[in-house]
Amino acid sequence: MPRPSAPLVEGELTSSIIGSMYDVHRELGFGFRESLYATALERDLIAKGHRVTREIAVTVFFRGEPLGRQMLDMVVDDRVVVEIKSTKILHPAASSQLFGYLAATKYEVGLLLHFGQEAKAHRVLFENRFKRTKRPDITDLSIQGRSV
Repeated sequence: MPRPSAPLVEGELTSSIIGSMYDVHRELGFGFRESLYATALERDLIAKGHRVTREIAVTVFFRGEPLGRQMLDMVVDDRVVVEIKSTKILHPAASSQLFGYLAATKYEVGLLLHFGQEAKAHRVLFENRFKRTKRPDITDLSIQGRSV
């Protein structure tokens, strides 16, 4: 007899975000810049009652010292990182990029949303308990990003 599957981490929230991605893609289609898809997605998510923060600067550390800053496209409800791509073909390194963002932050779940000819979502999970070193939490996104 198959074991019941455990619920997905942030499953309800990621389902809502993916639903919004498909709505945006269905309405806009393929061929626009990432920033336009991000703005449309942001508006749709806000209309659903979600909190959206865009263009968040995250400090990357090397051996405990700050190395530089990296920009996250979007964080939804302070729980899920969203990376948006709008290329014809999704580069294989795109999910590695998102994985790196999760490694550098307190966030455990990320969505790579590809607004290609066909809309596709890729879910990335990196639980905090598996992270090599403690990373500083982003405590006030309104300072570091554009919060809406």
